[in-house]
Amino acid sequence: MQDEFYIKRCIELAGKAIGKTYPNPLVGSVIVHNDKIIGEGYHHKAGENHAEINAINSVQDKSLIPESTIYVSLEPCAHYGKTPPCALKIKELGFRKVVIGAMDSHDKVNGKGKKIIQDAGIKVVSGILEKECTELNKRFFTFHEKKRPYIILKWAQSGDGFMDKDFKPVSISNPLVNQFVHQLRADEHAILVGTNTALNDNPSLTVRNVEGENPIRILIDFELKVPQTFNIYNHEAKTLIINSVKDEEKENIRFIKINKENFLNELMNALYKEHIQSVIIEGGRFTLQQFINEGLWDEAIVINNENLKLENGTKAPNFKHTDQKKEIFINNLILFYKNK
Repeated sequence: MQDEFYIKRCIELAGKAIGKTYPNPLVGSVIVHNDKIIGEGYHHKAGENHAEINAINSVQDKSLIPESTIYVSLEPCAHYGKTPPCALKIKELGFRKVVIGAMDSHDKVNGKGKKIIQDAGIKVVSGILEKECTELNKRFFTFHEKKRPYIILKWAQSGDGFMDKDFKPVSISNPLVNQFVHQLRADEHAILVGTNTALNDNPSLTVRNVEGENPIRILIDFELKVPQTFNIYNHEAKTLIINSVKDEEKENIRFIKINKENFLNELMNALYKEHIQSVIIEGGRFTLQQFINEGLWDEAIVINNENLKLENGTKAPNFKHTDQKKEIFINNLILFYKNK
């Protein structure tokens, strides 16, 4: 139970950097001496110190380290990247014990960090709150294990199941939900829309109602119908234009040419090559339905304004799944789904 308590704290710390560590995972670390936390830290941003190093640096009396246990939500790294391996630092300082939440399935780690520490004669315990630690890094694990981004479907619909009024944009969600949506954008790596959504709504797809970084914008526009004067082409965020015409890069805009045939597979390969770990599919019915029909999604978030009746327009996607969680935001109901 004591190990679980400290790993929970590691998860809390790691969560502070959600949306900011790509391509690295979220990791938190706690150092405990005689049942007292003497150091803690988390990974803030790629290229900066890892969680274990920040935790070690926060310890005021370094002489206590050889008698201390270091807790970490994910297996310490074993390879040289922008920073040296954390497993070697743990070995060098000679911690009494190391407790790991989840093992790292990344090829460069995958048990190697744990082995370095064990070979140094340090006791290692792993798999503490493993499910929770894996959930924390669902994006990272999906990307490395399935060779594709973690996919979140998101749309808003009226009580009678429409996404717009007479095929024209209409406000369905309230200001509180809009804030939630912008936080979602800040938390994820990328956001995707199709040609029709870009033409009809002219969205910016940026973070405005909360603090956070803009996601990478992805536009599916095979024939390049969306004018470059539209908001999605502005300089506010890196933007990928998936098309069948050209490969080209200028400033923050990257055109990526793919085949229309086997579109979703081609898209996943392209996004994997771009190292995109998570993407919100915020397109219209056509785009969303393609992902739903293929079963190619990990989570779905449906915003329902039950009191709003639109009577005519674009029907919401055909989606027959059971929600796992509901949240009420004033007059809006948000349904959360997971693809089992």
